[in-house]
Amino acid sequence: MDRFEAMSAFVAVAKAASFSAAAREQGTPLATMSRRVADLEAELGVRLLSRSTRKLTLTDQGQIFYEACARILGEVRDAERSVTGEYRTPKGDLTVTAPAGFGRLHLQPVALEFLTAYPDINLRLMLVDRVVNLAEEHVDAALRIAELADSSLIARTLGHIRIVLSASPDYLARRGAPKHPRDLASHDCIAWSALGPASTWWFREMGVDQTFPIHIRMTTTIAESALAAAEAGLGIVQVTSYQAAEAIREGRLVVLLSQFECQTTPVNLVYASNRLLPAKLRAFIDFAMPRLEQRLRSIEKSIGAGTRPRGKAPTKPRGRKKGSRSKTESA
Repeated sequence: MDRFEAMSAFVAVAKAASFSAAAREQGTPLATMSRRVADLEAELGVRLLSRSTRKLTLTDQGQIFYEACARILGEVRDAERSVTGEYRTPKGDLTVTAPAGFGRLHLQPVALEFLTAYPDINLRLMLVDRVVNLAEEHVDAALRIAELADSSLIARTLGHIRIVLSASPDYLARRGAPKHPRDLASHDCIAWSALGPASTWWFREMGVDQTFPIHIRMTTTIAESALAAAEAGLGIVQVTSYQAAEAIREGRLVVLLSQFECQTTPVNLVYASNRLLPAKLRAFIDFAMPRLEQRLRSIEKSIGAGTRPRGKAPTKPRGRKKGSRSKTESA
């Protein structure tokens, strides 16, 4: 038995939760994948996978062995890249993930510049609204908009975003501006969420985050649709500052109730804490960080630096200067 091939087959099957899917992904016959995993289980004397007609899951021993195998195979890939020069010269494949909206509006323009500057790097963008596990999905770096928990990853804070309330000048001319979040119950509001609209919105008053009921005139599943309705004068919308920045900068929307905004949320660039970073990842970090920081400063300028939430100061990186290294969540 070739132990390396067997471990690779086991990790592929565990990730796909399917022998047939793993075989297709690896370009290996199904019978070969099944035999390699069976040989590995026989060699170890334990069952790694629990098989049923409906699903394939890891046993307790399988989960422990899977994590070890994934780490070992990753170290082997790093060793191969170091020998072929990826740790000396920026080249090879690079995968970066980000939330879909922020990635499309801000990461992708920077990524296009990066590819022009580094013709030997091939970039894969994963623009998805979920937390991606960097190790399991072979992702080099991630942009995350959140307060992050501790882990073995490195975090570089790029800036902060806010949740802002806004409406068009036409709507405000017709209906007037709300003076307090409770006034939204008598205004027309445009709610959006892929999971279904909420009947309340969050605000911060006297240092406490709380919800206030809203009157929903229209619901939609994406922020762009809600913003378009607000710009058309249909009602008031609540979105992130990076989603509304252009419309506010150009005067199509006006910020409302800024004194009741919840605290800001950091935007972080996270990556694995290897002591020796591949040159392609180091090149991306050095290239993207100042450009993304500038974009976030531009967003803040568009929204208005004078409209910070009252009470507590905006959230800052805990215990470190902006842009410094820190441990953060593993996902």
